[in-house]
Amino acid sequence: MNTPLTHPPILGYVTPLSAQPGQSLSFRITSAGNQPFSARVVRIHCADPNPAGPGMRLDAVPFALDAEYAGREQDVHPGSCAIARLPGLKDREHIDVRLRIKPTLVAHPMQTVCSLQDASGQDGIALAIEDGEFVVQRFTAATQRITTLRTGLHAQQDRWQSMRLRLDIGAGNIALDIAPVAVGAPGAAPADSARSARLDLTEQADRLAPVLLCLGARWLGHPVAGYHGLMEAPEVYAALGADVAAHSELLAQWCLADDMQEQSIRGTRHDMPALTLINMPVRAVRSADWTGLNLDWKTAPAQYAAIYFHADALSDCGWDESLSLTIPTGMASGVYGLEVTHPEGQDTIPFYVTPATGGPRARILFLAPTLTYQAYANHARNNYAGALAERITQWGAYPHNPDVVTQYGASTYNRHKDMAGISLSSRLRPMLTMRPGYLTFPDPNGSGLRHFPADSHLTHWLLEKGYDYDVITDEDLDDQGVEALQHYDVVLTGSHPEYHTRRMIEALIAYREAGGYLMYLGANGFYWKIARPTSAPHMLEIRRAEGGIRAWASEPGEYYHQLDGGYGGMWRRNGIAPQTTAGVGFAVQGGFEGVGYRRTPESYEPEVSWLFEGVSGETFGDFGLSGGGAAGFELDQVVPELGSPSYLKIVGVSDNHGPSFKLVPEEILTWTIAASIPRKYEGVRAHMAVGVAEHGGGLFAVGSITFLGSLAHNRCENDVSRIVENCLRHFLSRSSSATRAAT
Repeated sequence: MNTPLTHPPILGYVTPLSAQPGQSLSFRITSAGNQPFSARVVRIHCADPNPAGPGMRLDAVPFALDAEYAGREQDVHPGSCAIARLPGLKDREHIDVRLRIKPTLVAHPMQTVCSLQDASGQDGIALAIEDGEFVVQRFTAATQRITTLRTGLHAQQDRWQSMRLRLDIGAGNIALDIAPVAVGAPGAAPADSARSARLDLTEQADRLAPVLLCLGARWLGHPVAGYHGLMEAPEVYAALGADVAAHSELLAQWCLADDMQEQSIRGTRHDMPALTLINMPVRAVRSADWTGLNLDWKTAPAQYAAIYFHADALSDCGWDESLSLTIPTGMASGVYGLEVTHPEGQDTIPFYVTPATGGPRARILFLAPTLTYQAYANHARNNYAGALAERITQWGAYPHNPDVVTQYGASTYNRHKDMAGISLSSRLRPMLTMRPGYLTFPDPNGSGLRHFPADSHLTHWLLEKGYDYDVITDEDLDDQGVEALQHYDVVLTGSHPEYHTRRMIEALIAYREAGGYLMYLGANGFYWKIARPTSAPHMLEIRRAEGGIRAWASEPGEYYHQLDGGYGGMWRRNGIAPQTTAGVGFAVQGGFEGVGYRRTPESYEPEVSWLFEGVSGETFGDFGLSGGGAAGFELDQVVPELGSPSYLKIVGVSDNHGPSFKLVPEEILTWTIAASIPRKYEGVRAHMAVGVAEHGGGLFAVGSITFLGSLAHNRCENDVSRIVENCLRHFLSRSSSATRAAT
């Protein structure tokens, strides 16, 4: 087996993710060794490399591209921090920096708490934590050397402590005072005593002329030696002459509860500099003054006046543009990719062409769940070594896995190095998991696909069946609202449309209630509520509050988003359960394996029996490229009291799932008490449901994540394929997008 590459030879990202004819996309690419690369555009119909399936279908598209592009190796610099320019420090003999900090990973190599430095970062002084001890670093441009002075004072893990760094440039010494901060009841006394250290700066202290303060890292045009932990109440004082107490001046101060949704925090006075945030640190977190009496940062901002820095945070690679692509007039809407080829490797960067404003439209729309792709982007599952790696090599699948290639940030299903859950995700970085041929699981019964490549089972089916369709992304829906949907007779989802903003949810409901037809072809969808701000449209935020299947849990009092101030967590806890949007909602989770469905007595009733025309027998779907069956992995159910429309009928259920399948936490109060009243076909099952509203509009919901993997079986000639086509034709025969748009 080939040794996996920790640094792929060529890799890139695109911004934005979609464009319509006449608009341009910017591709940012790193090419190892600055080697030139070639490029071509492909249309991505099928991204499944399984030789037992239809195979990869990436069709070249004629495009006006250069024969060769100049390559440039572009670095990535993770680490969240904050910087402020303080020119008033330059001629001061005494500088006093005051902070409160809460380190969250003290047993770790060098972490810079703060640095006072020149603009280049080559000359200055820094306070850091190294393997649990506070140290002072003196770095000088003249000698290109870093001197580390040990204080003998130890940082306390997960405890607030005040810190005062007093620098006497004339005398060539520095003092560090550390004191515990009382938390809990007002007036409580700290448990520990204050500690101090005084150090001589033997390395040319008189030449110190700092003009920049960096919090959470040292700044070399990018962060280095970043800090894991919280910080609040930063202040900078400075003085001239010997009488420090009499002549000390407050030069800078910031309230970290201000400008919560911005990436720049104003000084507390108009003449003070702003604090610029890098790589979007986490905010709306509890400060040392949090009492527990207020759970919403907007009602008690002073109790949330802290910032949480992480040395592995990454919100923007910041790469320069490598090439720009303008979508030509008349280019069909669909899923595409820019394939870039380096002498040592290749990368395909997906993008979407959306329909032109005012141009012709197909009757069918595929809503690509790109925000879910982004939430899972670079999900390191610790499952690469062994069977999965062997299969990747055997099939020639996408070779780069986040277990190995770790420098581009992880997913919201991972944790930072200090074990805090990752709540922010950006698309301004290579998203390895959003690639044709990417394998997630070593599925013994299928391909092991999730998300982007799994959804290509649907686009392949549409191609094979000859259906014209348009594509928009989640971001397009969030930007445009219901207007993005109203031109279409039928809207199709992917296999796992899990993450949504309020505007997206409300648009889908409004579309359906205005007579639109929604085919929800997955499961565990419409589940998590996210924030996506207009000021940073490349970002999403998730707070995993209260309940649900969670890879990590938000801290108490930190359930409200920093980016929009809204309450986070599940849509079910926000009053719009998935059943309200798409008829069914998450109920069961198990291993990546599938079974078939059996028809219910209701499936033979005249209102819905058309769904099974040409389908023989009582069971169907015990095959497929995802887990070996159409009903598997995560399963949804109809629940009327949670919003399933009354016109829906359960027409198929799955049985005999393996022992790994369990009810999800929100479905139970205790192991013996269900969270809702008894329902039809309850228990460990998927529900397939369909129905048409009396005044137009309707729903088809399959209740399973693995469903789309069954479409291609027997070259798309199978009962699952037939059911989907029956539904699509029936909905198209009843729908009138022109009438809906007019209203």
